[in-house]
Amino acid sequence: MIKPLVMIALGCGALAAMLPDRREEPARPVSAVVRAPGEPVRLERAEDGHFYVHGEVDGQLARFLVDTGATSVALTVEDAARLGVDFSPANFTVVGMGASGPVRGQEVTLGKIVVEGREAHEVQGVVLEGLEISLLGQSFLSRIGSIEMASDYMVLR
Repeated sequence: MIKPLVMIALGCGALAAMLPDRREEPARPVSAVVRAPGEPVRLERAEDGHFYVHGEVDGQLARFLVDTGATSVALTVEDAARLGVDFSPANFTVVGMGASGPVRGQEVTLGKIVVEGREAHEVQGVVLEGLEISLLGQSFLSRIGSIEMASDYMVLR
């Protein structure tokens, strides 16, 4: 049975698969500025209309598309391997349906995610086959405060 929590991430994953490949961009270091959890963070919309952010997963840098419609954090196979996430493509099963049909992956638990001074532990995630960019979904976003969007900005409070 396909779990509902993955369905939104799968739809967004299908969208992300259609986006231009941005893996060629070098990873920038995590900001040296440590923000207090209550201090707002303002993200600017990229030229492609999406919001991107760098964060740490268990101490390793990752680049995410901020996806408020995704139920959980979704990692590419490449990011999951680089981050040291315990998964195996041999354990992939159908976890949902995307625009192109069945989507295969493996549910995982991520020990700690830190984005712009916001931190969450034991975050539900999924490693998805064929995903082009990792998605920062509600399993993290719902635990860090509020998110507001206005014009070309997203504000994390």
